[in-house]
Amino acid sequence: MTGWNWNRKLAAVAVLALGLALSACLLTPGRFTSTLDLRQDGRFAFAYNGEIHLLALSKLAEMGNAAKKSFSAEPCYDDNMNKRACKADELAEQQREFEQERKSSAEKSAWDAEGMKALLGGIDPSNPKAAEELAARLRRQAGWNSVVYKGDGLFLVDFTIAGRLDHDFTFPTIERFPMANAFVQITRRGDGAVRIDAPGFGAGSGVGNPFQAMLSGGMMGAKGKSDMPAPPTFDGTFTLTTDGAILANNTDEGPQASPAGKKLAWIVNPRSAAAPTALVKLGN
Repeated sequence: MTGWNWNRKLAAVAVLALGLALSACLLTPGRFTSTLDLRQDGRFAFAYNGEIHLLALSKLAEMGNAAKKSFSAEPCYDDNMNKRACKADELAEQQREFEQERKSSAEKSAWDAEGMKALLGGIDPSNPKAAEELAARLRRQAGWNSVVYKGDGLFLVDFTIAGRLDHDFTFPTIERFPMANAFVQITRRGDGAVRIDAPGFGAGSGVGNPFQAMLSGGMMGAKGKSDMPAPPTFDGTFTLTTDGAILANNTDEGPQASPAGKKLAWIVNPRSAAAPTALVKLGN
């Protein structure tokens, strides 16, 4: 038997897994500070200052096509999985499979590119101007005070918004993105309570950053090196202040006194046990 089919199957599984992770978690925090203030009369103010990573969808195409540029024979093995010299017919079969896959790669790449563009709201990630196009789109939206592209999928942002909680709130939302995953969600209840969830700040649970969890799961390439792009640094704080009644929360310290009423604070990083969550009763 040859190592060819095994290696190709493993590569396909890696690409598929990365695609699923990126679909579930297109955006991920980097280094950041985030605050949320809730008032009993329904006013709120939210801020996020720091890094946002757009996970590099172009890596899918790079990984999927990496072995298609030129043919090189893969090792052959005996029944005991010891390397041996490949026979002529085995080399010929490897060459045939390689040529067949290379012929179909152009169609597959075009299909993948369209899928990537759909995830990015029509932005082509292979276009050198794609990042600035996205940054310009964000700057047009309310709250995005500053959006600076730093390269390699990293954006440095300053976002602040204030209003009244007469509707649910999610951050971030991006114009024309069909599935931008939520960092923070505020959900109103009929009894005046407000539930705060921060799934994007929950690396430890695997909800906020499946990309990191997948990498740590041992998907390794040749010579023990990961075939995946390096995960972004994930390190930040999320602070909630309110003059409402805190009904539930999962902080380590619980509610603390604050000039703004009471404060809940979470340190979030890859060691965080769970995504921040709290329930606050507003109204007099």
